[in-house]
Amino acid sequence: MVIQTLIADDEVLARRKLRQFLSEEPDIEIAGEGSTASEVMELARAAAPQLLFLDVQMPGMNGIDLAYALADSVDIAMPQIIFTTAYDRYALQAFDLHAVDYLLKPFTAERLRSAVDRARCQLQVKQKSADRDQGHDNGADSFASRIVFKSRGRILFLPVSEIRWIGAEENYVRICAGAETHLLRETMTSMEKRLDPSLFLRVHRSAIVNLQYVKEVRTEARGDFIVQLKNGQKVAMSRSYHSRIGEIFATA
Repeated sequence: MVIQTLIADDEVLARRKLRQFLSEEPDIEIAGEGSTASEVMELARAAAPQLLFLDVQMPGMNGIDLAYALADSVDIAMPQIIFTTAYDRYALQAFDLHAVDYLLKPFTAERLRSAVDRARCQLQVKQKSADRDQGHDNGADSFASRIVFKSRGRILFLPVSEIRWIGAEENYVRICAGAETHLLRETMTSMEKRLDPSLFLRVHRSAIVNLQYVKEVRTEARGDFIVQLKNGQKVAMSRSYHSRIGEIFATA
């Protein structure tokens, strides 16, 4: 599969270096280069690229806003995006856009190759899904495979498969993953929309559990429903959600 690719950067040397690195990838075909947001939009509309290397600092519109504009455009198919920038402060916004990767300048050929491999895998999965569903998108790509957030001065990339359960705490959610917990300024509703419902189930207005870590559901002496995880943790379940989890376990 040939991957039609655009390079968007306002620096000539940066575009040249990226093109040189990409010349080592036999399935990457450079469909065009743009130095401004308007040029990139026109190229994306004309070339329908599958992959876009996008700088953040660009004339007219920064790369983050440009990515949102591409996503909102009705006549442009959204490409896979790899951000390339000298600034780390946009990483969270980039991954909110489901970016394939976020490369900090100056990056090496090996680091770029890793990002291209990731994009290649995602495009292959997308193609297989399209072939299987005869071109109809089943929405699987809309669910997060990892949660990206800042914690204690670090940017963490947490695979959703490691999340045991999520609990609400006022205007925050607490993500429990193994021995660690992380507090994010999110709502339960927004988190629920990001997670695959075949793996994650909301069992209370204040709790979501990962079904892979559920050991049992039982009724306590006072009649309260409890979800017990494999590590012994207990999560309260409301009556309104009890029938939902019962149906899932009955068909498992």
